[in-house]
Amino acid sequence: MRQPSLIDRQRAATDAKKHLIEHHRTKLADPEFAKRQADRRAIIEAREARMAERKATEEARQAREATEKAAQEAAERAAREAALQAELAARQAAAEAKAARDRQLEEALLNTRKARKAARKSKKRNGK
Repeated sequence: MRQPSLIDRQRAATDAKKHLIEHHRTKLADPEFAKRQADRRAIIEAREARMAERKATEEARQAREATEKAAQEAAERAAREAALQAELAARQAAAEAKAARDRQLEEALLNTRKARKAARKSKKRNGK
């Protein structure tokens, strides 16, 4: 058996390359191939459009949720602030009421002391 020479192998490789190029060119010229490629492109474009639509919908949903969350947090903050103001007003009113009761008690004690002192003075003057 004879081994192919270098030139024969190179020629065979060149012929194989030419055959592959020719096969590729005929495939590109085939109208069915062009139709399949166009169908694939249309499918890809439709898929990308659906993905873009889903992404836009998701972004809109996230924006809406963020807005709702911000509004809810603002309402909760306002409610907490109102409750805090009401509690502060109640504490202030209770402190004022306690101060008024303390003043009345102090005044009553002072009047009692004055009455006792007056009674002692009166007794002392009457007793002389």
